[in-house]
Amino acid sequence: MLRIAVPNKGSLSEIAADMLVEAGYTGRRDPRALNAADPRNGVEFFYLRPRDIATYVGSGALDVGITGRDLLIDSGSTAQEITSLDFGDSTFRFAGPAGRFSELTDLEGIRVATSYPGLVGGFLARNGVTAELVRLDGAVESAVKLGVADAVADVVETGSTLRAQGLEIFGPVILDSTAVLISSGTGTPGIDTLLRRLQGVLVARQYVIMDYDLPARLVDEASTITPGLESPTVSPLRDPEWVAVRVMVLRVDTNQIMDQLYALGAKAILVSSIHAARI
Repeated sequence: MLRIAVPNKGSLSEIAADMLVEAGYTGRRDPRALNAADPRNGVEFFYLRPRDIATYVGSGALDVGITGRDLLIDSGSTAQEITSLDFGDSTFRFAGPAGRFSELTDLEGIRVATSYPGLVGGFLARNGVTAELVRLDGAVESAVKLGVADAVADVVETGSTLRAQGLEIFGPVILDSTAVLISSGTGTPGIDTLLRRLQGVLVARQYVIMDYDLPARLVDEASTITPGLESPTVSPLRDPEWVAVRVMVLRVDTNQIMDQLYALGAKAILVSSIHAARI
């Protein structure tokens, strides 16, 4: 039975659980349960702190897990990233008092507060900068004002929280993180099936099915607008001068593509969601 680690709380938890349900798995019904078996699919889920998942998977205690790329790197675990899961995006940056820092080398010999010492320490080492890392579990942006550190390294969204503390972002991006599927690297049976299912969910979220009718003489022009993954499906209609076309298109481009097809001469343009896929 494949043993899968799932975040039990935090920003990754709910989306990861929903994604697994969309992939056909049955998770826990009791939100307080620490594990849940799904014998029909040959898996068992273990609900753990997101920060601990890479450690459990890297040790071989669990086969695969869902966590953040930032947490994987910060842990120093030997677990391997298999694929990105396209949610939970975050960006890590340095910040300090306005006007004090401008380049990464300005951090040489000073105190940097962070909740990710492994991630930040590794980044500084690779860039030849030596700084004293001050580990904090939260409220990193307050460290400078309270005199605990001279600069901080933390997740940045809009930067408004940092600005409220008199800090400004400087230097290069430390890491663009996202949720990832990780493995212990043992090649346990069932991992390939899990990966295909999760990739199918990603495809279903990113693409839609588009159907439209079109004069047969315009098929080549329409195919440049909707080339599909391989090629469009073109079917004859009762009227020999018309055909029906079915194709997958990116969800974010749906309305622009419909506008282009309508301008070309397409009619009865319909869009349907994809619930599951194998590409």
